[in-house]
Amino acid sequence: MDERDWLILQTLHAHKNITSAARALYISQPALTNRLKQMEKEFGVQIVTRGRRGVQFTPQGDYLAKCADDMIHRMQKIKENVLNMENTMSGTLRLGVSTFFTDYKLPGLLKMFKEEYPNVEFKVVTEWSSHITHLIHNQNVHVGFVKGDYGWKDQKRLLFEETICVASKHEIDLENLPDHPRIDYRTDQGLKMVVDNWWAENYAKPPLISIDVDKAGTCKNMVANGLGYAILPSMILEDIENLHKTPLRQPNGELIKRKGWMFFHEESLELNIVRAFVEFIERIDLKAIH
Repeated sequence: MDERDWLILQTLHAHKNITSAARALYISQPALTNRLKQMEKEFGVQIVTRGRRGVQFTPQGDYLAKCADDMIHRMQKIKENVLNMENTMSGTLRLGVSTFFTDYKLPGLLKMFKEEYPNVEFKVVTEWSSHITHLIHNQNVHVGFVKGDYGWKDQKRLLFEETICVASKHEIDLENLPDHPRIDYRTDQGLKMVVDNWWAENYAKPPLISIDVDKAGTCKNMVANGLGYAILPSMILEDIENLHKTPLRQPNGELIKRKGWMFFHEESLELNIVRAFVEFIERIDLKAIH
């Protein structure tokens, strides 16, 4: 069993489908099937059974798939430690990034870092902030960018604070907000809870949802075209002018804000590329990156 075999097991266990797993691994279905047969021969057990709905893992296969996560993680650590012994800055930096960072900040940020350290490569996972926290906790990524605190106990750096705004093409009287069409979008549970709590404190009836989309960026563009109002984080709205933006406030009048953080483990700073990246983030102005 080499690292590629463990990756095949991990991917097939996630997809439960030969075709999908082969596509994700950029190999042919016959090649994947052949490697699977070789693994079964090596261990002397049946790893999967095939059915009309894809593949099912046997108890032995489930055990090996769980081992795959540990083996891949161990190989990553070994490679990182070996590269860390060299004087040159090289290797793969694994980042967990919330959707906002992916869409608005990440390309420019990585471009600037790559200019300073051209031999560093990146592996980026984009997910909701809650899932990114889980990835960084399990050390599946070196550094996580999230919105919200999530009770993180290890190292973190505050990157920014932003308000949450009612955004609309034309001015809206907030007292009559429930009577206006709202454009809603999928977001992380933390932001949804903040918005829902604010709404419950201010209105006795539910919002009039006229359009429901999957991304905040799509929602913003619909607002800009006058299709309704939306409740969005202020940084997403920075690139659009001529929008009315009214920040949400708590009952005492204080602005409702959400914090953006960089999470990482203290021990990860022992890796040269992680330490260099953290120091890079600490010295740049994220708000200036577009």
